[in-house]
Amino acid sequence: MSTMEVRGDDAGAMASVASVDMKLEVVVIPVSDADRAKEFYGRLGWRLDADFPFDNGFRVVQFTPPGSGGSIQFGTNMTSAAPGSARGLYLIVSNIEAARDDLVAHGAEVSEVFHSGTPGAQLHPHDTNGRVSGPAPDHKSYGSFATFSDPDGNGWLLQEVTNRLPGRIDAAETAFASAADLASALRRAAAAHGEHEKRTGQRDERWPDWYADYMAAEQAGEQLPT
Repeated sequence: MSTMEVRGDDAGAMASVASVDMKLEVVVIPVSDADRAKEFYGRLGWRLDADFPFDNGFRVVQFTPPGSGGSIQFGTNMTSAAPGSARGLYLIVSNIEAARDDLVAHGAEVSEVFHSGTPGAQLHPHDTNGRVSGPAPDHKSYGSFATFSDPDGNGWLLQEVTNRLPGRIDAAETAFASAADLASALRRAAAAHGEHEKRTGQRDERWPDWYADYMAAEQAGEQLPT
């Protein structure tokens, strides 16, 4: 059988596996001092989920960023990776300036907001030549970034996402991770609806339905109503 062929029973097995939810929930980051890392992430306002030490020296500490479905873990005897070697840890936000200001207010040293002049420039913290100061033009979704690191040098990347690409979420489900994300979506819908009323030249009494359609389409990456 060639590598391009799939037997009927194999196809059935693949379909069965694909139907099982597999949620990426935890990423382990390597640190040299668990207490120092715990103090840093706690100061950011991230939720402390666990701190479990064991008699054999193993210790696991877990934090979850605000509104996140995924968490980080660190501790002692958890990984052989070099402390500070985690890079490109994405934190998706709906408002890049507000997210940066919040991190700075909590004591983090965060880069200026920038967009990439060359593809992939956001992932090279020690070579900033490809970065262009300021957010992406028109705050284009996926285009604006800021970076910061923990005390060991594990690198975090803020990315502003307001309009998901098709296929990135379940089109049948519209959900917001936080009140702030919902408020941002409402503001974008309100601005778009204002343009809609200008074009029609009349007040839209069904604006709640229009807002709902706009927000659902935006999150699913579908064509936005006009």
